[in-house]
Amino acid sequence: MSSEQTPDPEVLGTADTAGPRPRRLTYAAALVALEGFALLAGGVWMLVLGVTGDGGDRQQAVTGGITVLVLALLPLLAARGLLLRRGWSRGPAVITQILALPVAYQLLQADSVAVPAGIALAAVAVAALVLLVHPATTRALGIKGPGRARETERQ
Repeated sequence: MSSEQTPDPEVLGTADTAGPRPRRLTYAAALVALEGFALLAGGVWMLVLGVTGDGGDRQQAVTGGITVLVLALLPLLAARGLLLRRGWSRGPAVITQILALPVAYQLLQADSVAVPAGIALAAVAVAALVLLVHPATTRALGIKGPGRARETERQ
């Protein structure tokens, strides 16, 4: 089989898993998974409230709970992909963090116990974003920067 026929791991979105996984990547995966499990818990809670609540809001609560449960799959799958060093997983993980920031802002605007939750969510989202865009993370995932895709061809 020639080198032209051998699939390139970077083209397939997977990285070389020969070396140890960088701690930054593991921490990023843990933070993304934490957000996924929090969404999962929130979705279950909404479903339980919808099923046990009064008839007026039941359908809306059940629909909202199912929606949140489905949305929890995105960060959970991304966290698994990060742990397995899959290049595709960084995109959904970054998108999750970007979407978490406006939610954190809205929680911070509330005059209730939601303020500490907003602080925690903002801290987790910013920390995860920093870890996800770090050069060690991108190298571990086999992600090439703009203009670097052809460097492999020259070698």
